Amino acid sequence: MKSSVNSTAARSTGRLRVDGADIHYEVCGRGPAIVFAHGLGGSQMSWWQQVTHFAPDYTCVTFAHRGFAPSSVDAGTIDPGRYADDLKALLDHLAIERAHLVGQSMGGWTVVEFGLRYPQRVRSIVLSATTGSIDPARLDGFDHAALARWKQDAAAAVAQCRSAQVHPAAGQRMAREQPALHRLYQHIDELSLGLDKEAVRTRLQAMRVRAPDALAATGLPVLLVSPDEDIVIPPPALRSLASAVPGARLFALAQTGHSPYFERAPVFNRCLDDFFQSIDREPRQVTAGA
Repeated sequence: MKSSVNSTAARSTGRLRVDGADIHYEVCGRGPAIVFAHGLGGSQMSWWQQVTHFAPDYTCVTFAHRGFAPSSVDAGTIDPGRYADDLKALLDHLAIERAHLVGQSMGGWTVVEFGLRYPQRVRSIVLSATTGSIDPARLDGFDHAALARWKQDAAAAVAQCRSAQVHPAAGQRMAREQPALHRLYQHIDELSLGLDKEAVRTRLQAMRVRAPDALAATGLPVLLVSPDEDIVIPPPALRSLASAVPGARLFALAQTGHSPYFERAPVFNRCLDDFFQSIDREPRQVTAGA
């Protein structure tokens, strides 16, 4: 049951200078902290449906990664290797000791790396359509044939999306069934048109070298949200990672593209509600970072 607190009264925004970048952030609500890390096509705006839902009971922190408008970076190619320390600087600035971390796609790299470096600052990790810097293909018994089939099908689906001017991270179904939502998704992505996102994507892929047992060793509660129509991140990878992390939960969404938080927000939010409430009832020990 959601409380009736008027969360809009608790909203604030700011900019934080971190290592050659200005990080734009917003804070809304009150209670335990949830930090939302957006994907390659997003910004702090991407989480409007989550902030509205969670702010009556949680402190919701959204931000734009360095170089993603309205954040900025002084010069050069964006280095995703700095994302985790950007997040640490933000939490330090906001005096937040521990938080639930939610990472969508690219944001998965942020929350995984933060969790591995600073597990004592994390209450839980939610990986939505992402494994972040974890490479599940390193698991014994990984279904490489299923991954190869997905890659072939996904490549064809991405080509179809581009031909139809549909954002691949939104997907054909969103564009067809929720055209206004798809248009908003495109507009949010276009706010960072000057950013070389392909260069960022290449750097992200180069960072996917962590073994699954690295995440398991932290002892952190993990939820993986896997949309079945994802053509950006392979669902077989999320299933494999879920099986490799003791106690991890896997939530599969049918008839949903790469961005479930956007396309299926009510279902996505209910899933996170249940997960967060179970964690907040049962605090767990984590392994301290090196």
